[in-house]
Amino acid sequence: MNLIFTITYGIWFLSEIIINRLLRSKETDKPNVDKGSIYLIWVIIFVSIFTAVFVTNKYYVPLLKNSNIEYFGLLLIYTGIIFRLLIIRSLGHFFTVDVTIKQNHKIKKDGFYKHLRHPSYSASLLSFIGFGITLNNLISLTLVFILILTAFIIRIKIEERILIEHFGSEYLDYKNNTKGIIPFIY
Repeated sequence: MNLIFTITYGIWFLSEIIINRLLRSKETDKPNVDKGSIYLIWVIIFVSIFTAVFVTNKYYVPLLKNSNIEYFGLLLIYTGIIFRLLIIRSLGHFFTVDVTIKQNHKIKKDGFYKHLRHPSYSASLLSFIGFGITLNNLISLTLVFILILTAFIIRIKIEERILIEHFGSEYLDYKNNTKGIIPFIY
């Protein structure tokens, strides 16, 4: 692994740490909603990364014999980071890393949210797919994708239960007309 990969992984990890530290719910927000799912996501992230790296070092199942595919993976990581930051910015003060309902909370239905209910997870998933591609290993990419998608689906179920409790039919209508995290599929 060369320096550009190390720098990319560092920027990606650092961006998530900063988001996690700065964008938590406040004392004035609805308490005890998250159900500890933020910790579950972080555990699954670390397990998936370490497992993917281990598998890559143990089994050679390349996506392509040409290692240039790994640079395409870097591009996807950066694309995911940029989109995630733009999405977080577009949601503004309603975005938190833990699940909560803020005072005067509103459902955002424009911009990225016009097409996906959870575009921040989509952007993050894109970065993880990029990570899997940088490893140039089909098994590792599959493991990362499945584990991270599973973590996000668990988290989405918690979020959506709270959103339905709070917004009722308004959120149900939005949910019925908008995909979750994978455009045109889920």
